[in-house]
Amino acid sequence: MSRVAVNVREKRYPGSCGVALADLNFTVDSGEFVAILGPSGAGKSTLLNLVSGLDRQLDGEVTVDGAAVHRGEHPAGRFGFMFQEPRLLPWLTVLDNLLLVLDDGAGARTRALRLLEEVGLAECAEAWPGQLSGGMQRRVALARAFAVSPALLLMDEPFVSLDAPTAARLREQLTALWQERRPTVLFVTHDLEEALCLADRVLFLSGRPGRVVLELPVPLPRPRGADLWQLVVSK
Repeated sequence: MSRVAVNVREKRYPGSCGVALADLNFTVDSGEFVAILGPSGAGKSTLLNLVSGLDRQLDGEVTVDGAAVHRGEHPAGRFGFMFQEPRLLPWLTVLDNLLLVLDDGAGARTRALRLLEEVGLAECAEAWPGQLSGGMQRRVALARAFAVSPALLLMDEPFVSLDAPTAARLREQLTALWQERRPTVLFVTHDLEEALCLADRVLFLSGRPGRVVLELPVPLPRPRGADLWQLVVSK
């Protein structure tokens, strides 16, 4: 588990018009599941890139467990990152896509197979990614994200464009994996119901430049149905 602190006075891209993020401040406690919600162009993906250290150019600071990732410091825990596309290597089997992120060792194969079993894909271990449906590929990507035992898991709309039943199943599997392992999670989404089903807290970003305009705790037991958002809004 990792604690995240974000203080972005300004984030802009050279040669672009306007500012992507401004006056953006929040913290995420160790083991907390926080959803980031906002309109297109609000800087949600930019925020994840800053937290991961993929992008270090900003006026401000981003720390994970006290390590300044914007300065190239490396926190003790591992990062997991799940993107909008599964990003599986098509020339590797499903199992090998997981083994690729694991350290070599006698237990790596067992661990990878266990994760595939947890997401319901044990029988697809030797299949090629191109043989899987879009939803199945997302399940492989979910298993791969947890394979490194991340202390911090960043998720950029990982279930976007899926049909409702498939997305609901993936949310259930994500919740089960998170509750068992308890990484800190930053989850970007456009879907309010998805955010309320998953998160301990929802941060609402304004339009560009993105800043936090509302924090909504979600003090409801899990598992949650999508219709529970009405109970939260009514409180």
